[in-house]
Amino acid sequence: MLLGGLAGEEFGEQVAASGAADVEVRGLSADSRRVEPGTVFFALSGSKADGSAYVAQAVEKGAVAVVASHALDATVPVVIVDHPRRFLALAAARLVGRQPQTMVAVTGTAGKTSVASFTRQIWAEAGHAAAQIGTTGVISPKRNDYGSLTTPDPLALHTLLGELADEGVTHAAMEASSHGLDQSRLDGVALSAAGFTNLGRDHMDYHPTMEDYMAAKMRLFDTLLPKGAPAVIFADDAWSDEAIRVAKACGHDVRTVGRKGDFLSLKRVEHFRHKQVAEVHHAGEIYEVHIPLAGDFQIANALVSAGLAISTGVAPAVALKALEHLKGASGRLELVGQTKAGALAYVDYAHKPEALENVLTSVRPFTTGRVIVVFGCGGDRDKGKRPIMGEIASRLADITIVTDDNPRSEVPATIRSEIMAATPKGIEIGDRAQAIRAGVAMMSTGDTLIVAGKGHEEGQTVGTETHAFSDHHEVRKALEEFDR
Repeated sequence: MLLGGLAGEEFGEQVAASGAADVEVRGLSADSRRVEPGTVFFALSGSKADGSAYVAQAVEKGAVAVVASHALDATVPVVIVDHPRRFLALAAARLVGRQPQTMVAVTGTAGKTSVASFTRQIWAEAGHAAAQIGTTGVISPKRNDYGSLTTPDPLALHTLLGELADEGVTHAAMEASSHGLDQSRLDGVALSAAGFTNLGRDHMDYHPTMEDYMAAKMRLFDTLLPKGAPAVIFADDAWSDEAIRVAKACGHDVRTVGRKGDFLSLKRVEHFRHKQVAEVHHAGEIYEVHIPLAGDFQIANALVSAGLAISTGVAPAVALKALEHLKGASGRLELVGQTKAGALAYVDYAHKPEALENVLTSVRPFTTGRVIVVFGCGGDRDKGKRPIMGEIASRLADITIVTDDNPRSEVPATIRSEIMAATPKGIEIGDRAQAIRAGVAMMSTGDTLIVAGKGHEEGQTVGTETHAFSDHHEVRKALEEFDR
């Protein structure tokens, strides 16, 4: 394909001005090490390296053109654009040329993985070949690939979407992280609908303020979602009104869900140990919905998912009935085991303040004994959330054990001390396996144990090395040891 064709209307003039419109393109890359003959090299500036330093290397390996945000010396045409990352994503979409017919994306601080998973499951119940893309990887009728990035880079994403389309997938739900949205990773995805869950403190090492963080999230609505398309918004969050305002201002069909929702209105909830029964109103009809998952936040996630499914053609009765068969996403308030006395042990991905508060609050209604929590905070990330999470654990749990999460390059003891400063009665056990073992050993009749922070992750990063580690495995091993 010619570079002029990949540019489209948005970047066509800049490509023409560079004299590169008729350059034949065989591939795209932002990594000079992966350049092959016929590749267009995108010299992107990042937090660790500036792609302009690798232009000569890219040209030597066969790059036929370079895209950058400023003038560069090169022996091939240089296309200067204001937004090279967006150009890369749009070009990747056009070069691959295939994606599932129905695509939805969901953004928010918490719940993205569950909403993507639940939407896929509802579609599947309705008879569609469906997939999900996000933090836990890629799941489709033909694959279950573990992953680590919430939103893949645009080249990997559009290659993946093409593969899913070739597999016969017609419907796909994906997570839209603030990083992914801010860095234009989702540009070029043809969205049929989009969702918003909530906003809480997270990624303050990347976004200067909460308002900047919200603005990045809202790019899903103000830039990517086509005008008039459904915007499914959870109505009960502190930031819901702002999301609704942005979506309406962009001309979207706003559909709110939750207790304040007008599309799917939650009227009543009964909590049980392993399920919840909700009364949901939609278009004048009343539905009794049985959700086989614990926690108010899972009802919120289920309603956003049902809203997305209904908005993409699933009959309301079918979508709400499908909620009875939901399977929770890995590591999202996931019941891992229980003692012979019936005390429950859960693993949850909560690694930010609101998420930890939600999970601890959610288990209290069915906990007749004590709530025990084991958690830590990751290194090289937002340090300000550490005392906040310590205070939340101290206030909402009966026993708090502070341990290591992924310390990365930071000194683990320093991270723990910053949490412990707000957890005066907390127990500090640095070794995460030993901390989990201690939590399980404390469990008695009526207690609930939450091991929070890592969820589905299968490794622990200490320094520059990632060691095999699974909260699920450690909880099960401890239960076997103490419950013989």
